[in-house]
Amino acid sequence: MNDQPYILQELADGIATLTLNLPAKLNPIARELQVELRDALERIRDDRAVRAVILTGAGKAFCVGADLSAMAPGDDGKSLGTQTAEWMQQLSNPLIEALRTLPVPVVAAVNGPAAGAGVGLALAADVTIAARSAYFYLPFLPKLGIVPDLGCTWAIPRRAGRARAMGMALLDERVGAGRAVQWGLIWGCVDDEQLMEEAKGIAQRLARLPAHAVLEAREAFEASERHTLKEQLHYESERQRELIDRPSFREGVSAFLQKRPPVFESR
Repeated sequence: MNDQPYILQELADGIATLTLNLPAKLNPIARELQVELRDALERIRDDRAVRAVILTGAGKAFCVGADLSAMAPGDDGKSLGTQTAEWMQQLSNPLIEALRTLPVPVVAAVNGPAAGAGVGLALAADVTIAARSAYFYLPFLPKLGIVPDLGCTWAIPRRAGRARAMGMALLDERVGAGRAVQWGLIWGCVDDEQLMEEAKGIAQRLARLPAHAVLEAREAFEASERHTLKEQLHYESERQRELIDRPSFREGVSAFLQKRPPVFESR
């Protein structure tokens, strides 16, 4: 039993910071931690005072994935595989979907190793930055004979390309933060002691965006992956049809003409 919250929560100046809080075990994605994170995200979804989120880990790691020492079949007669798949479908997968559909931007501040499912968690953010000492590691197939999960097989090829995704999945190598930036897997890396300052700076910039900006960006880039160029051009023009008539566009134009920063309404 953990005598501390599994998720530490802080709200300041419209930025909610959520910290995975099992540092002694390097923040495995324990079931209780997932429940608390899900509940925190639901509160953020409903709290219009929140304009951006930072997700990070306590201690030396971001998240090392599943706690293998705690995995065991229950007493309901189900196999461990069946039990795990059901837990994923009921809790883990919806958690990634919750991050990807949150109505505010999410910054992942990867403060140390992100391994296994921790990689999927880090890449579910809109902007992922890492400490220079951090790395990304997929032990699923080389060590366990199972596929990468929590969205890794979706996010990595889209960010870094299929060749690099296959290499990460099969070659049992750690991808350091610097190489992750070169690959386009993450936005940037900074010296370890500057990570949270950088994350807060990025979150503050994102918090000043139009309230609908992150949702529109996600949807536009996801649409581009299933559209031809002609279809995507049409999609873009149809979104402009609606968005140009919104108050945020009028404010942006006024700010440009008046040579001042725009001030957008909160969600």
